[in-house]
This record gives sequence, C-alpha cells and structure tokens, in this order.
Amino acid sequence: MNLLYQFWIHTETIDRVGRPEAVLNTPSHHRVHHGSNRQYLDRNHGSILIVWDRLFGTFEPEGEGAVYGLTKNIDSFNLERIVTHEYADMLRDVARSSSWRERLSYVVRGPGWANRHRAEVAASSGDGDVERPAPGSDAVALAAIA
Repeated sequence: MNLLYQFWIHTETIDRVGRPEAVLNTPSHHRVHHGSNRQYLDRNHGSILIVWDRLFGTFEPEGEGAVYGLTKNIDSFNLERIVTHEYADMLRDVARSSSWRERLSYVVRGPGWANRHRAEVAASSGDGDVERPAPGSDAVALAAIA
C-alpha cells in the first residue's frame, strides 16, 4: 500500500490538491522533502500522512520551487561513490569532531543540523569556505539515483 501511494506523490505534474493536504502527504509536500533548499532540509518525512510532520514540527509548506539534489554535489557517476559518499562524509565529520556529543550528533541528527554546524565552525575559525546547495547544479541526476 505504501509503495503504491509513493508512486503518485513523485511528480511535478500535480500542483495542489486542496483540503486533503491537511492530512495526507501530497506531491507538493513531497517536493519539499526532496528539496535541497536550506528551508526544506529535514522536512516532510511523512510517508502517507503529513499529520506526523505537523505534530512533530517538521512540516514545511511548499513556497519557492524546490531545488532537487544534494547539498554538496559529489561530481561522480561512480555507483560505489554515489552509494557510500554520505557514510564517508559522516565518518570524516565524526573524526574532526571535538566532543562525543558532536560526534553522536553527526551520526543521528539530520543533514540540516550538520550543514548549520559546519557553517558555525567555519565562521568561528575564520574559514569562509562553507558548503552550500548549488541551485541549478547537476545534482538532480545523482539525487534520483540515491
């Protein structure tokens, strides 16, 4: 049942569906889930019911168009790299962490937290090289694979 439901919400053809959006996950809500826009990170996890996201504070309505893809393009078509890049990045973040709390956060918290934390660390160290989503990048094809 869940897989059948997921089929129709992966489209840009359907815009809004009206009143059912209060309870059900819809194409509009799901576009937010796949967006790499900063405000869309870690949002709209609901599979069929969007009610859970509303209850737990992870709901975000679709505003600006979603930029699909990764927050940092991996610039590779190597399938092994595509499948494992996030684990390698998490291990790198854990190794660079200064506390056990920070290490655990990189493993169990969402990508939005990791991006914000990296930006804070870069700002406090004077390093202006902060990873940000690249709107319009070629990350769309890689996100579809991942």
